[in-house]
This record gives sequence, C-alpha cells and structure tokens, in this order.
Amino acid sequence: MRKVLSIAGSDCSGGAGIQADMKTICAHNMYAMTAITALTAQNTTGVYDIMEVSPEFLAKQLDCIFQDIYPDAVKIGMVSNSELVCVISEKLQEYQVKNVVVDTVMVSTSGSRLMQEEACKVMKEQLFPLGKVLTPNLFEAEVLSGIEIKSQEDMVLAAAEIGKYTQGAVLVKGGHLTQGADDLLYENEKEIWYCKEKIENPNTHGTGCTLSSAIACNLAKGYSLQESVKNAKEYLTGAIEAGLDLGKGRGPLNHLYGKSQTYL
Repeated sequence: MRKVLSIAGSDCSGGAGIQADMKTICAHNMYAMTAITALTAQNTTGVYDIMEVSPEFLAKQLDCIFQDIYPDAVKIGMVSNSELVCVISEKLQEYQVKNVVVDTVMVSTSGSRLMQEEACKVMKEQLFPLGKVLTPNLFEAEVLSGIEIKSQEDMVLAAAEIGKYTQGAVLVKGGHLTQGADDLLYENEKEIWYCKEKIENPNTHGTGCTLSSAIACNLAKGYSLQESVKNAKEYLTGAIEAGLDLGKGRGPLNHLYGKSQTYL
C-alpha cells in the first residue's frame, strides 16, 4: 500500500487541514499519516484561534514517521512560523524525502491569516527548493512573487518569479481570476494549462488542501507531475460537484463522493 504524509494544521470542523488531507488520501486507497503543526479552532465561518506545536514536538512526530513507516509522498500545508518551517526543511533533507508537495497556505478560505510574514520568507528560502511542486492560489502567488495578477499573462510572470526559489514546478491556481477554473503548471519555463468549467457551488472549504493532497497521492502512485495534476484536478472537481452542503458558511467538500456506501 502506498503511504502519504500530511504535515499541516488540524481543522476541528473536518473540512480542511489534515482532516481533508486524510479523507483525500483514503479516497485514493492509500495509507494516511499526519504530523500536526498547529491546532485550530475553526469551522465553515472562520478561524477563531490557533495553537502551534513546539518545534521540538514537530521534530519528534517526523522522526517517528520517517523511522518507521516511510512515506511515498509528502504534502505540506499550514506552517505558521519560521521555526516550524526550519524543522520541516531539516527533516526532509535528513531523511532524503522525495515527492514533496508544498501548499503555500497563508490565508484561510474565510480570510484568516495562517502564516506569519517571517515564516513566508524562510519558507521561500528553505522549503521551496525541496518541493517537487508548489501550489499557490492567486493571492499567495501575488505575495510570493510581488506581482499583481489580473490576467493569465500575469499568472505566467508570477509563476516564473516564484519558480526561481525551487528546482521543481509551480502550480498557480487561477479559479478566482476568470469565469473558468484555469490553473497554470509552470516548469522549466514550460507552460501547461489545466482548464475546467467553474462549478457553481459556494462550498469550497478545504479545496486547496484537497488538491495538493490529491497531487501527492498521484505522485506516490508513480504518475508524472503533469498526470498527477490532471488527475487531482478531476478528483477535486468531482468532490465539489457532489454538492455537499454543511455548516453556516463556506461548507466542506464530499471527499468520498466516489466511494460506494457499503456499510450502514
């Protein structure tokens, strides 16, 4: 069985963070593991509090995982401070981890800031070079590149700028730019566009977490990066189209939409 590790924050309401990651990994018939960077008190209406773990405790979690059940791919989500970023970077290098997907989580769907400014700088310098692919949304791509994005041409410029920090690729998610859901994969100065019709569903809590985890699952299975992004985007589209409607705000996705309900 393929194994995938999520290094991210916990969402007590189950829609994003490691809970979304675990559901996604299980939906891909893989073994899910987690290293928690922070506990959050949140639901579909917002993030109300954050409790970070200590760098020492995060390091112990990672040691326990890598020394026992070595993952085939790793997804990195919410990392709120620079000390935690440094721990993750050190452990990825120590254990020579491959297939690393870095989801540059800075702000939640509800608008709450999830990363300190200093952590962003350290992440660019220490974590980005280790990623096989980075997955910023438009807001994150603007912050990371310093380029205001108003068109697909701007997405390319931003991806190229962010790409200077990594030996891997950059996937800029453009769902909020046009009427479609057009994402750009930029690798070695090559542009690959993934275009889908935008789904009219306000329940998008955890979409970024879900997409990055699905990419990690496909990489773990041995697919190329281009195939992994394509397959992950199709999975995400199905999870949104399933039309789950929970909570008073932006609700979560149906991560298990493709699974038959065998058990009562």
